[in-house]
Amino acid sequence: MNTLYNIPLMRIDGGQTSLSEYRNKTLLIVNTASHCGFTSQYAGLEAMYRRHAARGLTVLGFPCNQFGSQEPGDESDIALFCATNYAVSFPMFAKVEVNGPNAHPLFTLLKQQAPGLLGSRAIKWNFTKFLVNHDGKVLDRFAPATSIDRIESVISELLPA
Repeated sequence: MNTLYNIPLMRIDGGQTSLSEYRNKTLLIVNTASHCGFTSQYAGLEAMYRRHAARGLTVLGFPCNQFGSQEPGDESDIALFCATNYAVSFPMFAKVEVNGPNAHPLFTLLKQQAPGLLGSRAIKWNFTKFLVNHDGKVLDRFAPATSIDRIESVISELLPA
């Protein structure tokens, strides 16, 4: 059985890993892009990560170029952009596809466990977010336009005091 913890992943620096190192953490998994109307959400995601990391939250960024070619650079370009413009310290991974026949297995699993509006399995745009509890259960899916404050209020309820 494929759990999200054993799906192979590639870090943005090229290192191999899996989500097993984040077992027992609350995860917010986000498909990101550097040239999108929602790119400024990096700031809110980073602030939320810093506020709640000690309580067990990890934000995970997965760059994707499937929506309007808004993530055209390679991994080193993306890492530099995130560090320079938003001081991103949460884990970032190599570019992935989130829809279609080449969708990364992690996003295939996330979409199965948390379908979108009207049961759609497709991700509609950059900065769609999936909330996973400390047991690896996908709890929710947030549209790109959902405010970071709203997401943080949901996450705060899940984290230990």
